[in-house]
Amino acid sequence: MALVIRLRRQGARKQAFFRIVVAESNAPRDGRCVDQIGTYDPGVNPPKVNVKADRLERWLKAGALPSATVANLLHAPKAAPTA
Repeated sequence: MALVIRLRRQGARKQAFFRIVVAESNAPRDGRCVDQIGTYDPGVNPPKVNVKADRLERWLKAGALPSATVANLLHAPKAAPTA
């Protein structure tokens, strides 16, 4: 199966909070994931993005492809990689 890096929705209704996860491409959006590599909180101003840089690099080398939304978040200047 192909692996993809995408958002997994968490939080209450109208208070969305997302986890950046590695999942199989045919898995449901909020279903089973292989690894959690970060978070995205659009509820604060400015939106907060935290990514575990070592895990992100490992999964990208393993062939996981980021979704369009995750790619935009990772290339944003406010993305703060954490160790």
